[in-house]
Amino acid sequence: MIFARAAAAALAIASAGVTMARAADPLAATGRWTAYERAAARTPPMGWNSWNAFTSDIDEDKVMASARVLVEAGLSAKGYRYVNIDDGWWLKRRAGDGRMLIRTARFPSAATPDGGTSFRPLTDRLHAMGLKAGIYSDIGRNSCGQVFTSTFPNQPEGDLGEREVGLYGHVDQDIALYFQEWGFDLIKVDGCGVRGLPSTDVRVKAGQYRALEPLVDVDSLGRTDVPAVRSLYQAVGDALDRSNPDGDFVYSICLWGAADVRAWGKDVGAMSRTSEDISPTWSRMLHNLDSVSRRALYAHPGSWNDPDMLYVGKGDFDAAHLVEARSHFALWAMVNAPLIIGYDLRTAAPSLLEVLGAREIIALNQDPAGNQAVLAFDSDDVSIFVKTLAGGDKAVAILNRTAAPAEAVLTAEHLKFLATADIELTDLWTGAATRLRADRKFQLAPRQTLVFRARGARKLGDGVFLSEQPGAVNPAVDGVVTPQADPLVHRAILPWRGTRGFGEPPRYGGWGGAQADRTPYDQELAIAGRRFETGLGVLANSRLEVRNAGFRRFTASVGVDDSAQERAQPVTFLVYGDGKLLATSRPLSFGQPPQDLGVEVSGVKVLELVVRTPSPSRHPDPVTWGDAALHR
Repeated sequence: MIFARAAAAALAIASAGVTMARAADPLAATGRWTAYERAAARTPPMGWNSWNAFTSDIDEDKVMASARVLVEAGLSAKGYRYVNIDDGWWLKRRAGDGRMLIRTARFPSAATPDGGTSFRPLTDRLHAMGLKAGIYSDIGRNSCGQVFTSTFPNQPEGDLGEREVGLYGHVDQDIALYFQEWGFDLIKVDGCGVRGLPSTDVRVKAGQYRALEPLVDVDSLGRTDVPAVRSLYQAVGDALDRSNPDGDFVYSICLWGAADVRAWGKDVGAMSRTSEDISPTWSRMLHNLDSVSRRALYAHPGSWNDPDMLYVGKGDFDAAHLVEARSHFALWAMVNAPLIIGYDLRTAAPSLLEVLGAREIIALNQDPAGNQAVLAFDSDDVSIFVKTLAGGDKAVAILNRTAAPAEAVLTAEHLKFLATADIELTDLWTGAATRLRADRKFQLAPRQTLVFRARGARKLGDGVFLSEQPGAVNPAVDGVVTPQADPLVHRAILPWRGTRGFGEPPRYGGWGGAQADRTPYDQELAIAGRRFETGLGVLANSRLEVRNAGFRRFTASVGVDDSAQERAQPVTFLVYGDGKLLATSRPLSFGQPPQDLGVEVSGVKVLELVVRTPSPSRHPDPVTWGDAALHR
């Protein structure tokens, strides 16, 4: 434990020049929660998007018919409120004043008496139905349709400047138009315009588009200008705040896991894509799922990981494959993905509407605690996800990833419940109740996901382990110096590339990021041979923010993790409460036993868990906050 004298001495040292340090030092305590949060996305957004159903072949009738299904099938009453118009709505950017014009041949209600266009009649109708309206744009000058799917219908028209329909150079103008004048509630911002139009492109050379040298290379983090990309998206976020001072809007970042967005998206927007586009195949669904499954600490109320839209209704998830459809839906609910339907609802079978409307599964996704499920067990065959719900119950999903039957054993340890007491399980698809004590064996059909609500005696009776509440932990600085591609994402065939080349390599930055119950590199937590079943794994030179909901004491056993390889510098662990230093460890080196920290936190709103080395390192070692917990 930390003695008062040591804490007081450290406090005196840390307090000197604190104002200057905060300005220059990312590890300096701020005393506040810094992850993105706006009023409209306290729970993951739910709704429908036009792209997977119609690509750019959209029109007013299709949009409004889909909206009517949401209402008439009872889906809107269950939370599906957003009706999002994707690529294909625009005609051009008007010469002279740069105002965006709508393709009125497809959206006739947008025509105005003065010869202009406005989406206000359409958004007013959606609002009158109790729904919200979403629109699409791109961070560059040109859209994804122009850059990558130019053979699709409804491409922008006019001269070179008129066809520049993206936000680049028009951020404030377009955001004010879309939200203040046209009445939209959500915007999805793609990144194709900063990805695919270099000066060497044949279309640029032919004068079809202006060059915008790529800032994003989806295949190479090293060739991506991460700070520049983040700055562009931040500028859109700032414009949204100016146009919507009440915070009642949703900002969806669509960068397909590129530009290390899995690390910073949580600080800039309400939802950020973690992978390339989904397609209606089981393998591709696993790929997109894996892009979020180890990112539980990077999602919180107000900012969510987005593995792309639901494909319930098509391909491997159609009405003939309800086992797969239920798995897909339940897994998206467990990882707190935005539940955005990407299907032509006009043709939806009742069985598919039943899957999409499963009230108990939706409740897991919309649980106010906002804890993304944590992987309690993982393999190429079976995965077990566990999430802590607002009332203290747990939700557990047991996924058979394979096309063969599988057997899985669920244990009390997976749930962080006592093995000596009964655990009640309720099947959230069937309502059937069962019990287990210590463990229970389950048989899974091919591609089946069993989903239960679990109630039992908590292993930590007087509080909560921090890994049980990832929605209250923000890796403000995760220690990653050079972004690396995550190698643990299931490798699936890209539909638009097929088997050309060598296949899809690891490409999504995030390897080495903070994890719940694992090290940053997915090893068991251990310090000097002592293993920890629970805790937070992060790199040195990091700062974690923790919201404290009325707990009075924080404890952890800390040290350099046994998986460390650099081992060159000792590390010091510091605990701050509302910006004030509360505790510090002695310098700890690799192989030294863990040091116990304990500190009173009554009345503290935000804890900050900081780990420092004496000097910067390009390859910080993994460190462990073992058994990190808050106690009543």
